[in-house]
Amino acid sequence: MASVARRLGVAPSTLRTWDRRYGLGPSRHTDGRHRRYGSSDIGRLELMQRALLRGASTAEAARYALEQMPRSGPPAAPEIVGTLVDEPSEEKEPDGHEVPSRLARRLSTAALAMDAGAVQRMLVDIIGELGVLSAWTGVIEPVLTALGARWRGVSAGAEVEYFLSECVFAALVRATPVLDEPRNTRPVLLSCVPEERDSMPVYALAASLAERRVGAQLFGAPLPAEVLAVAVRRSAPAAVVLWARRRGAADPRLFARVSRGRQRSRLFACGPGWDRATLPGKVELLTDLSAAADRIEHVLVGARR
Repeated sequence: MASVARRLGVAPSTLRTWDRRYGLGPSRHTDGRHRRYGSSDIGRLELMQRALLRGASTAEAARYALEQMPRSGPPAAPEIVGTLVDEPSEEKEPDGHEVPSRLARRLSTAALAMDAGAVQRMLVDIIGELGVLSAWTGVIEPVLTALGARWRGVSAGAEVEYFLSECVFAALVRATPVLDEPRNTRPVLLSCVPEERDSMPVYALAASLAERRVGAQLFGAPLPAEVLAVAVRRSAPAAVVLWARRRGAADPRLFARVSRGRQRSRLFACGPGWDRATLPGKVELLTDLSAAADRIEHVLVGARR
């Protein structure tokens, strides 16, 4: 069962629940404690996953899987006893990493099943395997975007997006260690603009900088402009990075407020909400998180490498 659960991206307890509630378990039991899964058993579970990804409820997805592959069909072969037999290899990239699209499907399935343990373990594995930014851009953000688009304006189902967001937030915080000896002597101050609600990318950027041993001062919750200006003055950062996804939230006048005083900091506007034409000349535009992490590292510590 554990091998089947890993293949499908869910916890063994989820498989047991689907077996108990919907009859989507193994075809046979041995005399001992092992449970036997055949190819048709796994086929039904994969059909159920695809139905979940299209927005079906768990009960609807289970009914669809059983309709498409009734249990009265031909015997399953080969059988799986404890571990998979002749299991197809996972699709891999040239360096051996699992392809992000497959990881995204597995993460979506676990999130739709509301399987907290599976989602949290999967996020740790994805970040550990791909690195923070590759995990964010290739797997996590696309899944969050897809779930948000699916349930926008609908109360039923929106809980999945909120559930996954909380899991992602926790995973990004865990991936951001406290640096004993950062490579930069003065921190990078990271913050959303005051009206920006989507702060998750700022946490991803902080975690990526921590991977590079670049220390940051993060304000995940949007601060009022006057509070942000005081925070910049007191932190004396080497750089200030302001994130904005929405055009309506990105006010270029904010940079004038945070750059007052004797302390001079490099100023960066990060995210798709900023318009290059409206930015002050001293502000550098960073279009995406990967470009932001590379540029910040180069500006702050590149000369010391």
